[in-house]
Amino acid sequence: MVLRGWRESDLEPFAALNADPVVMEHFPSTITRARSDSIVLERVLPMFAEHGFGWWAVDVPGVAPFVGFVGLQEPSFDAWFTPCVEVGWRLSREHWGHGYATEAARAALTHGFDVVGLDEIVSFTVPANVRSRAVMERLGMRYDGEFEHPRLAEGSPLRTHVLYRLPRP
Repeated sequence: MVLRGWRESDLEPFAALNADPVVMEHFPSTITRARSDSIVLERVLPMFAEHGFGWWAVDVPGVAPFVGFVGLQEPSFDAWFTPCVEVGWRLSREHWGHGYATEAARAALTHGFDVVGLDEIVSFTVPANVRSRAVMERLGMRYDGEFEHPRLAEGSPLRTHVLYRLPRP
């Protein structure tokens, strides 16, 4: 597995990933191709220049040149635990269950702690996202309660999120 910069050829499989209702089950909606492309061009690429970290494309040689992304970002909302840096991932459904998210997230954590010098990295998701919660736990992250995601409407079944934390080793 390789974490690498984004290529133009990643846009199509990234859009397919974002349009998959199973992959996006724990998000408010799927994402259109135009929006997906703009996320990479207007958000992902500038993150590295601004912060020294961001979302890496995940390449599994001999399997697929793009299986999804893993990386670090600063959440763009206010909560009791922000400001902070979050580790997150999104992989194509056909690549779930092979350990790629855990392996890639470990590499992102190492970058965050050893290169960027972060003291703590968090992760969060909805309580029902047991796959992502299992990755967080395999990474050694510890559950630290729930919060109401301020970007989701009150009454949304996705509004409640669980927070996991990992201090610098």
